[in-house]
Amino acid sequence: QVQLVESGGGLVQAGGSLRLSCAASGRTFSSVAMGWFRQAPGKEREFVAGISAGGSITDYADSVKGRFTISRDNAKNTVSLQMNSLKPEDTAVYYCAAGKARYARRSPYEYEYWGQGTQVTVSS
Repeated sequence: QVQLVESGGGLVQAGGSLRLSCAASGRTFSSVAMGWFRQAPGKEREFVAGISAGGSITDYADSVKGRFTISRDNAKNTVSLQMNSLKPEDTAVYYCAAGKARYARRSPYEYEYWGQGTQVTVSS
């Protein structure tokens, strides 16, 4: 059974930092891209960051570029999202996802497996 389990969410003040982690089990994901998405109440799920299978190519939404960093450890089957300089508008449920191909895409339809999500709340 394939599972993606996120952790590391929580409540933080604006300007603070959080590190999200995603642990995969049931299969290895070293041959596919991984991504982070988020969904705020009343809004559609949006792409946050993606990383290629080998980890050398990353992509970020403009809203988080320069503040968030995605990384992966294929030996441990994990992917992380370091979030710095958090803003109240970053408040959302964050989801880890495993892609269908080697390179990250921004559409959620390009991702095959999803975690259950972890809540990130940034207070002003």
